[in-house]
Amino acid sequence: MAGIRLDKYLADAGAGTRSQVKEKIRKGKVTVNGQPAKKPELKVDPASDVVEAEGIRFTFQKNRYYMLNKPGGCVSATEDASERTVLELLPANIRRGLFPVGRLDKDTEGLLLLTDDGPLAHRLLSPKKHVEKTYCARVEGSLGPEDVKAFAAGLDIGDEKPALPAKLQICGETDGICQVLITVSEGRYHQVKRMVAARGGRVIWLKRLSMGPLTLDERLAPGQYRKLTQEEMRLLGLDADGG
Repeated sequence: MAGIRLDKYLADAGAGTRSQVKEKIRKGKVTVNGQPAKKPELKVDPASDVVEAEGIRFTFQKNRYYMLNKPGGCVSATEDASERTVLELLPANIRRGLFPVGRLDKDTEGLLLLTDDGPLAHRLLSPKKHVEKTYCARVEGSLGPEDVKAFAAGLDIGDEKPALPAKLQICGETDGICQVLITVSEGRYHQVKRMVAARGGRVIWLKRLSMGPLTLDERLAPGQYRKLTQEEMRLLGLDADGG
């Protein structure tokens, strides 16, 4: 892709809002190929031009990808009339055009991918792909070997068809609260909670740890986010430029 306006290039790369970027250009803080840029409408070629703002090099990506450690209390949506959305955790200039890949319940925490890449989202969410998702859950009630077998066989959770076989790993139990890892390969409504309920338990806390090849960066505190690394993008089958 060639011929992108300099101010758009930098705003899309996360250097600031369009107005902030224009101010940096006006103050001589932006260079293209080592030369001070004088106009925000200057056209740059992402494939060959080196663009820096305040000494930091900014590279263009066809699409953008962010890992978010979703906190409880916000909804997985681009907008909501009454609830705070996950996109509101990001600055306005970054969140423009992004959407969450799939949904986590309002009270569910953990890994959420934010992107503007529709084909990737379809690939990760398509029922035909059976992308695995692993959750850590705290369950009120006891779960044991028979529950592990029931999960592996495919549980009846009240839908037309039983849930696909899933993996239940019991990590321990304290004072009637059982901590487990649950891996599913589909994305039905409230699936993990309904599966646990089908075995007589109740999920009181839920956190997604992984989705396909992506694993939550535990260095991210709830509400924090970061760009995907080059290795994470490779695991998702993406090129370095996000294509």
